[in-house]
Amino acid sequence: MVDDLIVRAMLEELLRPVEALESIGSEPDLPPGGVAIAIGGLTKSFGSNTVLHGIDLHVPAGQFLTVIGKSGCGKSTLLRILAGLDRPSSGEVLFDGVPAGRSEHVGRLMFQEPRLLPWARVAGNVEVGLGARRGTPGAERRALAKLAAVGLESRAADWPSVLSGGQKQRVALARALASSPHFLALDEPLGALDALTRIEMQGLVEQVWREQGFTAVLVTHDVTEAIVLGDRVVLIEDGMVRLELDVDLPRPRRRGTPEVAALEEKVLRHLFSDGGTLQRSAVPGPTK
Repeated sequence: MVDDLIVRAMLEELLRPVEALESIGSEPDLPPGGVAIAIGGLTKSFGSNTVLHGIDLHVPAGQFLTVIGKSGCGKSTLLRILAGLDRPSSGEVLFDGVPAGRSEHVGRLMFQEPRLLPWARVAGNVEVGLGARRGTPGAERRALAKLAAVGLESRAADWPSVLSGGQKQRVALARALASSPHFLALDEPLGALDALTRIEMQGLVEQVWREQGFTAVLVTHDVTEAIVLGDRVVLIEDGMVRLELDVDLPRPRRRGTPEVAALEEKVLRHLFSDGGTLQRSAVPGPTK
């Protein structure tokens, strides 16, 4: 379902540099909406090691689901299966009732690292996300529109090497959005950012999700991030779903509020019951 577009681009001819930028235009280029995901009896084994044990989940179309758990619990394996990069050992994944392998819905994966092509300028990197439509009329306009959506239209002609870490992840987000996906999988894409940049990027991810309506599944170690972004939080332990928590709070959500703190404590209390550890976001102090 998700092509590894970056690897494909590396095997093809070099992307052309951006010499002159056209106007972005007024067409919003929004996707048709999200896709419902049904996961039934999902298992995954690597040799004798079973990583997922009969996962059952339903993600309504347009929902933002956050998946949290300790390292090695199977959450990233689940995300890779949803993104089509791994196959389950048993069970099924349906997109609007259609098996994943036959679904025509567009899905994209945002990785932990930006994985930008160093020889392509920023706009060229975003065009990679268009897949087979890269190089067709209007491809550059679409790339510029997605850069505008993440606030980087002015950096379209720059090289990736001159961007900050947060800006590189913005480009990676624009690349993932270029094909107007129905489903966006996010594999801890903000984990390497500093605290303030991470909070800023969380707000941006939420903004584009609300504007474009795709179904989102985010894997994270950060309890606060899971609650601030998620409509629903799923906790995975030892390859099984141990907790499902609806987050019925108005958006945008503010860190440090009693409502967010109460949900954090509920998740952390469950995780710490066996002495485990998990990340909790630091809340920046008040500005003077």
